[in-house]
Amino acid sequence: MLAPIEQLTIDELVQKQRRFFKTQATKSMAFRLSMLTFLKESIKHHEADLLEALREDLNKSEMDAYTTEIGFIYDEISRTTRELKRWMRPKRVRGTAIHLGMKSEVQYEPYGTVLIIAPWNYPFQLAVAPLIGAIAAGNTAVVKPSELTPNVARVLTQVLERAFTDRYVASVEGDKDTAQELLNQKWDYIFFTGSTQVGRIVNKAAAEHLTPVTLELGGKSPVIVHGDANVSIAAKRIAWGKWMNAGQTCVAPDYVLVHESQQEALLEAIKQEAFAMFGNGVGTKRYTRIVNESHFDRLSHYLTEGELAFGGETNRDELKIAPTVMTNLHEDADVMKDEIFGPILPVIPYRQLDEVIEFISDRPHPLALYLFTESKDVEQTVMKHLSFGGGCVNDVIMHLTNPNLPFGGVGESGMGAYHGRTSFETFSHAKSILKNTTKFDLPVRYPNFKPAEQLIRLIQR
Repeated sequence: MLAPIEQLTIDELVQKQRRFFKTQATKSMAFRLSMLTFLKESIKHHEADLLEALREDLNKSEMDAYTTEIGFIYDEISRTTRELKRWMRPKRVRGTAIHLGMKSEVQYEPYGTVLIIAPWNYPFQLAVAPLIGAIAAGNTAVVKPSELTPNVARVLTQVLERAFTDRYVASVEGDKDTAQELLNQKWDYIFFTGSTQVGRIVNKAAAEHLTPVTLELGGKSPVIVHGDANVSIAAKRIAWGKWMNAGQTCVAPDYVLVHESQQEALLEAIKQEAFAMFGNGVGTKRYTRIVNESHFDRLSHYLTEGELAFGGETNRDELKIAPTVMTNLHEDADVMKDEIFGPILPVIPYRQLDEVIEFISDRPHPLALYLFTESKDVEQTVMKHLSFGGGCVNDVIMHLTNPNLPFGGVGESGMGAYHGRTSFETFSHAKSILKNTTKFDLPVRYPNFKPAEQLIRLIQR
């Protein structure tokens, strides 16, 4: 057995992984597939512990914990295992007229030793999903789970210790000082999921070593409900996407811009759907709680900034806030400046689509945008004029469930992307290779080329 992680400093751990990477062991397809299998088996072994940890830290129900965390990871591992051989294959690319006799291809090679920093809102899924990409690409990895979900962090460490030796994959638990010590190291790649504020710190630390990064951040993801939208469908899907995980989802609807002709109907429909799915939240046993007192107090402050269409009940002892919709808000209210990341949904009416375009474009690019409309013209106008990470038409959140769609932000909502093949490519360096023939040599590129004389010689051959 290798020395346990506790006996190593962070610097020693990183150097240990670098030495192992240099052995080339991680690069074969057989090794990568075996490691993915070990990971899945270890998760299955600890599945009950993970479900309990997610309940203890966030009060996630067994169904929510499985579908949004563990089951998601099982699917990602299975898909990656099926597709890895094809992903690893060098990609042939075409040349031009001057590349006669030459072959060009892109080869995918691992970066080396990578750092993955995970958040607290989906503490298992958002730690392991990028790790799957790192393993598939042939890297070694250190995972830093969130200290705000300590039970999940503990079980995640157990999962990784059962599956791997620390020279290959390791979990390092700790607070922000531990995270800073990790960021002080030289990495070959850093993958961070979290707030924009911390993302800037990560990006600055990476820049010290010119380390490439993926930043999965957040922002205020708007929903547009146009005048021709199917209100009943829109309300059901918005309610599901907003109050799943008590709104603590990076792509949850942050606020709704609704055509004034639909506002009254939408508010009533959302109220009914929210209660049908989540009850009043505070008194519902299976409703997810807010992660800690600090976030609870921040969210409670927002409740004072507008009128409550419904909801607003809170229980600080249980860290629960009811599904809440707010109206009549000022643009300078904190709830309209900050990413809410909780179960509060502002609803704002509009008259013309131009107002919506201006309102959203005046703000930082969101991670997601959702549009409910039956009009192709409206859809095209929104897609043409607004920049955002990704989104849906007549739905919310579902775009990130398609592994064939890259998931990531733009501008202040992030850089880079992952999921499916994109995860493999994110953790791989695309190396361009050109192979030339020695059977002939075109003289035209050489400085002593004499066109007529050389051309005659070529013809005579």
